[in-house]
Amino acid sequence: MANSKQRSNSGAVVSDDFQTVDFPLKQNVSPHGRITAVSMMKDEGPFVLEWVAHHLAVGFTDLVVFTNDCTDGTDDMLFRLEQLGLAHHRRNVIGEGIRPQPSALKHAQVDPLVQNSDWLLVFDADEFLCIQHGDGSIDGMIASAKDRDANGIVITWRTFGSSGVQDWSRAPVTEQYLHAAPTSWNKGWGVKTLFQFDPEYWKLGIHRPKIKNKHLKTGFPDTVKWVNGSGQPMEDYFKFRGWRSIVRTVGYDWTQMNHYAVKSIDSYAIRKFRGNVNLKKDKYNSDYWALQDRNEVRDDSTLRYSARRDEIIDILLTDPELRRLHFNAVERAEARLAEFKDTAAYDDLVTGLRQASEIPIAEVVAKPPKPRDRAKIAALMSDIEKQVNETAQKKRRAKGAPDWSTAADHYVSDPVYEQSNPPPEMYQNKTLKIPADPRIFSPTALQQIMDGKFERNAARRVLKFIKPGDSYLEVGAGVGFLPGVIAIERSNVKVAVQEKSSALAAMALTLWSLNGLTPGPDLSLSSTPLRQPKDDPKTASGLSEMVAQTRCDILTINDPLISAAMLATALQSVTDKLPGAIVLGGQALKGQMKEPEVIKLLADYGYSPLTENPLTSALLMLQSHLQPLAKKPG
Repeated sequence: MANSKQRSNSGAVVSDDFQTVDFPLKQNVSPHGRITAVSMMKDEGPFVLEWVAHHLAVGFTDLVVFTNDCTDGTDDMLFRLEQLGLAHHRRNVIGEGIRPQPSALKHAQVDPLVQNSDWLLVFDADEFLCIQHGDGSIDGMIASAKDRDANGIVITWRTFGSSGVQDWSRAPVTEQYLHAAPTSWNKGWGVKTLFQFDPEYWKLGIHRPKIKNKHLKTGFPDTVKWVNGSGQPMEDYFKFRGWRSIVRTVGYDWTQMNHYAVKSIDSYAIRKFRGNVNLKKDKYNSDYWALQDRNEVRDDSTLRYSARRDEIIDILLTDPELRRLHFNAVERAEARLAEFKDTAAYDDLVTGLRQASEIPIAEVVAKPPKPRDRAKIAALMSDIEKQVNETAQKKRRAKGAPDWSTAADHYVSDPVYEQSNPPPEMYQNKTLKIPADPRIFSPTALQQIMDGKFERNAARRVLKFIKPGDSYLEVGAGVGFLPGVIAIERSNVKVAVQEKSSALAAMALTLWSLNGLTPGPDLSLSSTPLRQPKDDPKTASGLSEMVAQTRCDILTINDPLISAAMLATALQSVTDKLPGAIVLGGQALKGQMKEPEVIKLLADYGYSPLTENPLTSALLMLQSHLQPLAKKPG
């Protein structure tokens, strides 16, 4: 990210006030041209400098901010930043009956600087772009998108809550609030779009731009190639409509838009009486707080920008006028808060918000702004969009069952589970009901659960080979779904389960309890890891002990960290009989179990693949005979 050289601007693009004051900090320069952020603000004075400094640290070359009806000096601060050459301030002239945000976008559409932008992103003052890709710079992410022949990146929201903070603080927003909703929480999947802008073809929008009608039936839509927040191609329908990610398109590997909609209770109290850019009636109520105050998962990825952001803020505060305006805004907010805190209404607000914070994530209701009018949508949909959607749907249907190598993980990377919370909505899958908990399950798994298809193929296959009196062992069992099915559908079978994740193990116990299963001699669970980081996987895996203790007839491996060497050690330790069947689950096949040496190893022990069904999410190996081996290989 370059920030030491002033980029030249054509006279009509920037205002006459831009960079009229000499200042040591210069606007960024990008090899991708003008990368512009367009935003709207009203009375955001205490947060302006952090928002500007953060996005300069990310690498935007231009920050264009429209303000309306400010009473705390937000507009004056932005005007001063314009004089310093670090932002562009615009007055949002609002016509009668027009909401502020659409009005700002209308002005931005014809703004010379915006029109001359190469890449553009529209987002709000409570949103902070966070890039996981590479060094965290927007330049690097755009370069990778271009390498994939993409001209847009669809960035999904990450909803950040209050982190339990009540009191006002002058600390940076991105350091106070480090807890968010799980990435799998689809109610928080609104998007913002960073894209190559050409005003001839695009009309600006809050979440994504819209192709102008006159270009819909030309070849232009075919040139639009967007990727999601993980750098994967977006589906074609999103060229035409939609403002949210779905299970097939969500991604966070490259980038996310951190959405700090509530902040602390005190910050919320100030905003409640300030109004909002869309003039939504009663927006700042307990329902809104319950929706936005999500703190299930810690996410401190935005701290990568802290040092550079602080450096920029320190430089900004060396300007006496900007410093005066900033602290005036902060002190004004604190004075208003102090006045409000002396009222009974503040106590009522705190009580109501604390109660709202206790609502479990699975019970939160996200009310749409207005009901969907399917007939109206159908009428607006262009012929080309219909054709694109139909083609994409046919392609998805033609794919059939997914191959194990591309199967998505069942669980989020940071599962969080508290047994004290009431269970989310339950869905019948085989003979068990499963809570659709987004803190535990990935978006793909949630869709499978709601469709009644979670681990359905694995359950069907394994049940065929379990007889009364058998012993079943599953290593890396996740939430214990398959063991629970076996315990219900096969009598007199001993089921032993191991799962190293405490959250998944806790969920397994709850899942069993909700389905009338009680742990005991015939259904046991261990959360002891099979291998400590310093152990030698060839000699001390823990798998050997479990196989020997359970004398399992069927062994299912679903831990991606188990290696061929660990499996070999376990099989070599068996003194009387080997398992009659070994199942390599989909999660294991995404790890070391997919290596060819595993199949060869199992073949040496007399196992061969079950071939009556295509290999999809699991690989089941059967012994050619179920008698003890006379001699072990090697």
